[in-house]
Amino acid sequence: MASGARQRLEALATRIRACRHCAEAPSPLPHAPRPVLRVSPTARLLVASQAPGNLVNQTGIPFNDPSGERLRDWMGIDRDTFYDVSRVAIVPMGFCFPGNDATGGDLPPRPECRKLWHDALFEAMPQIETVLAIGRYAQTYHFARLGHALPKSAGVSETVAGWRAFQGGKPLIFPLPHPSWRNTGWLKKNPWFEAEVLPALRAEVARLVGKPGKAP
Repeated sequence: MASGARQRLEALATRIRACRHCAEAPSPLPHAPRPVLRVSPTARLLVASQAPGNLVNQTGIPFNDPSGERLRDWMGIDRDTFYDVSRVAIVPMGFCFPGNDATGGDLPPRPECRKLWHDALFEAMPQIETVLAIGRYAQTYHFARLGHALPKSAGVSETVAGWRAFQGGKPLIFPLPHPSWRNTGWLKKNPWFEAEVLPALRAEVARLVGKPGKAP
């Protein structure tokens, strides 16, 4: 990436980290904004997630929670590799923790992030070769962005089950369920995910980032 494009990406990321839009929204965040993302001009693998959880909001480190442990196991990489921003970009659909719903679960990602930032951010990272689209919100956005809009009726299970149909595009898209421990029941009911999807996912991750903890 040319130095000018690199500087534009860095400037955009700085603006996102300084964003306070949702603090002044009609329905503001329940806490001070703390946008979380990791981007670089060299990362070829994108982890496109939902929104930070409460633990991530406290530390500012994406997937610094049990969901992150499960995701790294799915990918077949260690923490050092996962957090090597030169190899792995992490961009949630909502940059800040959206708060909890009445049952204690996380609220959906704030839509303001996508409207304000996402299109420009991905235009600034044309080197991305593979997108791990985690959950419905990330899948809806990235499939549409890349010209493969999903039917409104398509659920996460259906989209993940059709993963082979999305392997020929550029960038390639791997649709994944959320690695939350709340989805343990789903994983038990769908053993094909571990048997069929994870080997292909790990092979693709290894191609892009190299062996765990080592330079590619």
